[in-house]
Amino acid sequence: MLPALHHRGPDGSGIYMDPHGIVGLGHTRLSIVDLEGGAQPMHNEDRTIWVSFNGEIFNYVELRASLLKAGHQFYSHCDTEVIVHAYEEYGDDFVQHFNGQFSIALWDSRKQRLLLIRDRVGIVPLFYTRTSDRLVFASGIKSLLTQLTEAPKISPATLDEIFTFWVPRSPNTLFEGIFEVSPGHMLVLENGALRESVYWDWSFPEGNAYLDGSDDSLADELRSLLLDATQIRLRADVPVGAYLSGGLDSSALVALISKDASIPLRTFSIGFADRSFDESAFQQQMVEHLNVNHTSFLCKNESISEQFPATIAHTEIPILRTAPTPMAQLSALVRSSGYKVVLTGEGADEVLGGYDIFKEAKIRQFWARRPQSEWRPLLLKALYPYLDISKGQSDTYIQNFYGIGLNEPDQPGFSHLTRWFTTAGGKIFFSPELNAALREDAAARLYQDLPDAFRRWHPFNRAQYLEAKTLMSGYLLCSQGDRMLMANSVEGRFPYLDHRVIEFANRLPPRLKMRGLNEKYLLKKAMAKDLPQQIVVRHKQPYRAPGVPAFFSSQSLGYVDELLSESKLKCYGYYDPKKVGFLVKKARAGGALSARDNMALVGILSTQLCHYNFIERFNQLDQMGNYGN
Repeated sequence: MLPALHHRGPDGSGIYMDPHGIVGLGHTRLSIVDLEGGAQPMHNEDRTIWVSFNGEIFNYVELRASLLKAGHQFYSHCDTEVIVHAYEEYGDDFVQHFNGQFSIALWDSRKQRLLLIRDRVGIVPLFYTRTSDRLVFASGIKSLLTQLTEAPKISPATLDEIFTFWVPRSPNTLFEGIFEVSPGHMLVLENGALRESVYWDWSFPEGNAYLDGSDDSLADELRSLLLDATQIRLRADVPVGAYLSGGLDSSALVALISKDASIPLRTFSIGFADRSFDESAFQQQMVEHLNVNHTSFLCKNESISEQFPATIAHTEIPILRTAPTPMAQLSALVRSSGYKVVLTGEGADEVLGGYDIFKEAKIRQFWARRPQSEWRPLLLKALYPYLDISKGQSDTYIQNFYGIGLNEPDQPGFSHLTRWFTTAGGKIFFSPELNAALREDAAARLYQDLPDAFRRWHPFNRAQYLEAKTLMSGYLLCSQGDRMLMANSVEGRFPYLDHRVIEFANRLPPRLKMRGLNEKYLLKKAMAKDLPQQIVVRHKQPYRAPGVPAFFSSQSLGYVDELLSESKLKCYGYYDPKKVGFLVKKARAGGALSARDNMALVGILSTQLCHYNFIERFNQLDQMGNYGN
């Protein structure tokens, strides 16, 4: 199991075997804190409690001091040892004392119990499966596969979720019988029974019970929280860098890092040969503003198609966009530059209200109050200026597309219906066999699991919750975040996802997150003095990368031809060969594909890659946990 996780921890490894043969803990280490003394698995004073841990406890300095004062003895200076002593001191509530990102496996030999715990928002992965007599867990699915006697099976329900929400909905994974520990959850295995509990979740005020205070005072409080969240994430015994996209979030983050004069600021970014994706000019503006040491690389289409199979080997799920691949290239640049820790701006949009989908939902809510209004839907032109509202066909398009669910604005998924509708277009390529295996609509299953208070929250907060629990945790932090960072043994840290920042932001009135259609209003106010005005006022440009055209250049790669061939599509059985064939023919001819068709084809290709890697080649898994080339 350990060699399959070598990329997540190339600096060392260790194993603890319980003397009675009940538990084995393994660890591969990416050494960042206490480079000499932080080897794992780690134990308490009398070796009755053992832990294997992936991630960081950022407030370990303060926790260590309080635990020493309480009489605990330490033999290292790393954050891992804080975990075992905090468990001794606080019991199962110990996780509430942590400010960090983590997956934890803790064995208490006195009580004969195993705890599996994942951080509050799902930054660090943790998977598990049950065999006839064992519970097996790991930071990667490939590690679990080494313990299976048969190839796994892809779950039809999960494919349905991916072609709705972009992601499997936790705790589901792509494979039947393999699950993840959900964000903010704890699993306890004791006396042969597995018990699950929730120790943290996103929550919002009901009614008008929001934070009170002036815009200025709340902006100051937000800035203070972000500054501290950033400073504690700079704790490391190795150099720490930062990603700089040129947008508000990463620019604000780099500005906050620059407040610590002891940190030699180093930033990294992606540029694109296709100018429609490129933000290099804004990146350079921030580099000059803060006078930082900056490194970037230019991403080209051919590199995306060449490295896409490696991307899917690390995501371990199908993806609907190619954007993770350049992120893997960026982490490779970081590692080759001598860095293995970077701070990034992920989470700001979800926490502080930055996405166009939130604006779109706000306009649609306004429109729903008077569905017959002719001018209210025209507000979408301010959001999407490329829509030519003057044409009659555009009016029809707006009514048919953005008017989805307009007669039921209080339904749980109202904010996300347009995205889910677009993504679900890929389901027309499902094979008859796959469709026959689907028992229930993916959205209906999600609605059943929403918190009881969900319907009592403000519509803006409902949209935030859905975004955080689907796209953010399952895609941005995983496929595009942790997996692409760890593909090159780099740890990402996310100050905007400090739970104190989230809890503060969740109590803000929605008008301070989005003032009119001005996104992240309070963040802009909090950071205005630290950033160039052009960065503060620029329209948000979502991170994107070239899609389908990257796979159908003049030198199309063999794996694309093979996996999208009629014979392979028919053999694997997930998609209709004839329908996919028409789509591939259109892509090869250079025809313009809609956003829906673009996502569908990337999703189909990545599903085929998943089957090829993890099922067809299951028996070729070598001793290093790698599949053959």
